Amino acid sequence: MEQDPKLLEPIATVASVALRLIMGLLLAWFLLAIVRGEWGGGSVCVTDWTANSSSSPRAFVPEPGVSVDSVPRYCAQEATTGQSILAHLGSLASLVAWIGGLFLLNRLLGGAARTGVHTPEAASRLRLLGWWLVAGSVMTQTVVAFAQTALLGTLSRSADLSAGAWIQAWNPPYLAILTGLGLLAFARITRVGSKMRDDLEGLV
Repeated sequence: MEQDPKLLEPIATVASVALRLIMGLLLAWFLLAIVRGEWGGGSVCVTDWTANSSSSPRAFVPEPGVSVDSVPRYCAQEATTGQSILAHLGSLASLVAWIGGLFLLNRLLGGAARTGVHTPEAASRLRLLGWWLVAGSVMTQTVVAFAQTALLGTLSRSADLSAGAWIQAWNPPYLAILTGLGLLAFARITRVGSKMRDDLEGLV
């Protein structure tokens, strides 16, 4: 157990410093946004992924036998507060997912450094981090797809806002899901290892 803190370096220090740095930057950005009143207005844009056409605008000169797909992009020069929120909602959801994952990682490493790696507490925190990656990544992509679809609906009268359009905007987070499932597997292994360790210590 005495060697556990050394085994967790330098990732434990990096996670702790990164978490504090990000939280400090976010606080500074939030206070600056309040002072400047940057919660509405400005320009927001969204690309209509549901519509495309095969054409050859003069600005593009494709090779023979090659077509150019033109996809409309809608921009509001003076966006409303609701449109600004929708435009930044996806980024905010991704940021929350990253900060939450970093917080759980820092909590896992800090607890493992204090009580040991092969403990039920470490296994529980590892399982929580795994579930956060799986569920959090899915929820984040859901929010991103919803925000883009809703924003497109406020900027275009002809956009396709059916369920199929929402599914097209939803990008499955394969890597995050696989990583989370791997952490869940390691959490189960760690829990079994901690029980075996307790049994061995009881025999000794």
